[in-house]
Amino acid sequence: MEITGLGWLGTRTRHASELADFYGNVLGLPLTHQEEGFWVFELPEGRNVEVFADDHRGKGHFDTGPVAGFAVQDLPAAVAELRAAGVELLGEPGPTWQHFRGPDGNVYELVTG
Repeated sequence: MEITGLGWLGTRTRHASELADFYGNVLGLPLTHQEEGFWVFELPEGRNVEVFADDHRGKGHFDTGPVAGFAVQDLPAAVAELRAAGVELLGEPGPTWQHFRGPDGNVYELVTG
């Protein structure tokens, strides 16, 4: 598998609105999407940083802290490599991502990139 860069970062936190305010007003990241308990900010190269409220649906597996997404050119091949290596995959692959648990117990993901 060839990692091409950091492709995404997401944080699920009970301090989501404070973190979103920090990303937007202190770090100066542009807000590109917002809905109840969910914010998306854009990095200069076009990648996303996302903030999820603790009770936001569908992100309960983000239980170890911020989740880093590693960009890969061929997501299906990279997922197959994880599977072959016996890595614990979390859920089914999305159209552009696959979450997995690293050997340190933390959640990570692969993203199309």
